[in-house]
Amino acid sequence: MNRLPPLIDVHHHAIPPAYAQALGNRVAIPGVDYPTWTPEESLAVMDRNGIATAVLSITAPGVTFLDGDEDPSAARRMARTVNEYFAGLIEAHPDRFAAFAVLPLSDPAAAKDELAYAVDELKLDGAGVLTSYQGRYLGDPAFEPVLAELAERGVPVHVHPGTPPTRDLATFDLPPSLYEFTFETTRTVASLLFNGVLDRLPELKMIVSHAGGTLPFLAQRLTYGPTIGRYLTERAPADVIGTLRRLYYDIAMSANEFALPALQKLADPERILYGSDFPFMPAAHTAENTAGFAEYDGWGEEERAAVGRTNALALFPRLAALSG
Repeated sequence: MNRLPPLIDVHHHAIPPAYAQALGNRVAIPGVDYPTWTPEESLAVMDRNGIATAVLSITAPGVTFLDGDEDPSAARRMARTVNEYFAGLIEAHPDRFAAFAVLPLSDPAAAKDELAYAVDELKLDGAGVLTSYQGRYLGDPAFEPVLAELAERGVPVHVHPGTPPTRDLATFDLPPSLYEFTFETTRTVASLLFNGVLDRLPELKMIVSHAGGTLPFLAQRLTYGPTIGRYLTERAPADVIGTLRRLYYDIAMSANEFALPALQKLADPERILYGSDFPFMPAAHTAENTAGFAEYDGWGEEERAAVGRTNALALFPRLAALSG
């Protein structure tokens, strides 16, 4: 097995106590066994797998499960509670934890306010968003002001898939995270591409999950938009592949012989980041994914160090300062 650097895990979930209590018995992700979590469990898994730092985030459904609450401020208040919890964890373990602030993006104005508080006051390291909100994907014009602010601030944004808004998931009786999550990532990036958002915001530091879902496989196909429908001629990026190569990709659930070669063909090693998906994938999978990353023979030691650590240091200034 190749020697790994002290890893930075950019796809590592947390379940703060107040969040778990508010979620209660709601179905967070259909068919998914919702795990328990404590910071101590994360630290133990990190220690066993050579993970120096985990960048924490909230997975689906984010705070969207409160969108229909009688109190219209419920989602905003939960985002604030989670972000302040993250700040406390970082204060207690500054070299072990970083965090993506959860944003109540169903309300873009509230999301901009929470972003400012999370970054300016709490000093969190980035922002975390889902692939869609109330049936709208990230390429929807309503979300562009928030994405523009993230780009202007140079704040990394991690995009996590959620349950598809329009699909009858009972058709196959399978958890959406088993396969639909990969398509959700592809759908939201396609919306960003063909609505011109990624080209208007070239400085946006966007990290997409799970090796980009199906993007490596479909990258060339996405160049055929105007060929298939002439109405897309004015909407298609001039360089679809080049635009996709500006994205960052984590390798959560993807450090294997099938996914990594495809991702490697699309993305430069400088745009790929290590991820574990703990605790929604168990500790045994963290070990499996880490071993798959270590054993993959498509990268040399310098590239492996970049994917495992130095690419993340370039994205997260606070962690770079701590590493000296």
